[in-house]
Amino acid sequence: MKKYIMKWTESSLILKIVIGAIIGAILGVFVPDWTVIAFPGELFVNALKAIAPILVFVLVISAIANAKSGIGPRFKTVIGLYLFSTFLAALVAVTVSYLFPVTMHLTAASTEAAPGGLGEVMYTLISSIFVNPIDLLAQGQYLGILFWSVVLGLALKSVASSNTKDILSDFSKAITKIVQGIIQCAPFGVMGLVFKSVSESGLGIFTQYGQLLLLLVTCIALVAFVTDPLISGIILKRNPYPLVLTCLKESGITAFFSRSSAANIPINMNLCERLGLDEDFFSVTIPLGATINMEGAAVTISVMTLAVCHTMGINVPFPIAIALCVLSTLGAYGASGVAGGSLLLIPMACSLFGISADVSMQAVAVGFIIGVVQDSCETALNSAGDALFSATAEYHDRMKRGVPVNFLGEFAKKVIK
Repeated sequence: MKKYIMKWTESSLILKIVIGAIIGAILGVFVPDWTVIAFPGELFVNALKAIAPILVFVLVISAIANAKSGIGPRFKTVIGLYLFSTFLAALVAVTVSYLFPVTMHLTAASTEAAPGGLGEVMYTLISSIFVNPIDLLAQGQYLGILFWSVVLGLALKSVASSNTKDILSDFSKAITKIVQGIIQCAPFGVMGLVFKSVSESGLGIFTQYGQLLLLLVTCIALVAFVTDPLISGIILKRNPYPLVLTCLKESGITAFFSRSSAANIPINMNLCERLGLDEDFFSVTIPLGATINMEGAAVTISVMTLAVCHTMGINVPFPIAIALCVLSTLGAYGASGVAGGSLLLIPMACSLFGISADVSMQAVAVGFIIGVVQDSCETALNSAGDALFSATAEYHDRMKRGVPVNFLGEFAKKVIK
């Protein structure tokens, strides 16, 4: 048995995931009633969601408690990249929506509760920090988890003995080992997730809301293949596409099917480790990115809001559209790291144009209809960006310090192998 397990773990994970996705799609078309096939997908996502809060909490505490000096500049760089890329994603969405305006059928009603405004979103974010850490872990509230793990890590850094820090390090390695075991089950999980999507939704969403979906996917693709590489390339002054494509393949594929940035945190940490990044660095930046790097959410909020405006015949001057970019960027930070987290922020953006919640919540309902594809693409962009900008920030820091960085031609081969 050990021999077969070793062969399984040594074979290409991406190839196994692709095979699992193909099998899931075929089964979803021909035997949609066999709902038991979706069970491994539910287990896989639940396992990632269960371990991710503990992983973040333990790794961040251990990283800070054992941290060496010189991490500060990298954090400033990656936070700046997260914020700027999210705003640029919103700007891309607004520009494309201006060039190719689309409308939607606002006939569905929705009873979901939505934030009343940006102030409410920011209040909720800040107030969610000062909650019992045990409750935060149970609920998977990553902003609060990050806050308390940083506080505890700083406290332990100043008072803990070397033995205590070693125990923390060993505990974080044990949690990481568990995560690696879960990741090896990804092909079965993806098979179940693909089966569920195909058996429940089929291809019908491409006909009724095809134009809107095409616009959203186009904007996300432009961000993934144009603006993000442009940012990374300018920072590194080298061809960024080997890094970009590797992050999309290794992180984006699993995020596409799990539709959860939070659940993909262990995947990204595993990728960063294989890329040779500093664990003290990426163990903080990856969960942080799952919280504030919301490029896909900014795209969704901007496109859906302007689609509502076009449907209602509201003229949106470009300067006001820039204000929408800012609002979408700030609102995206409040989007949760779970499927559909950005949709409930559409009414907040629509309020900028005086659109009532009754109308804007219908757009939310439309968003859930096309969410199988929209949210999958959005999450893939968000999660791949977390790994991309973490790597960009660290490589940039190494280059500034004169450390040789010959990664853009070699690391991709190493990861693929």
